[in-house]
Amino acid sequence: MTMTPEHPRINAELQIDGIRGTEEDKATVVVRCIRGPVRLGARFHRIRDTAVPIDLELTEILLYERPVDELDPAHTALVTLRGTGTPLLVSGNKAHGWKIIQGENTSS
Repeated sequence: MTMTPEHPRINAELQIDGIRGTEEDKATVVVRCIRGPVRLGARFHRIRDTAVPIDLELTEILLYERPVDELDPAHTALVTLRGTGTPLLVSGNKAHGWKIIQGENTSS
């Protein structure tokens, strides 16, 4: 009997509106929360509509230039993501489609 791996639950989604800077394992990105709230420590494992895996942790959220612990849906913030897959993050737009990263909040 073949077992298929269970996909992690998706309760956190961020739409990438702009890339401010990327390094090998760190990205500073302007995002809009579309499913959440998304909390510090959330882990993102995929870019929606792609098969390429990522492993990024949300390590900082700046809302109106102030650090916060979570981002509610419909709000936009500057965030820092660390881990594997930062070079795959690209800005989306209405004409070519928004890029959305999906993952889950860590347990408190």
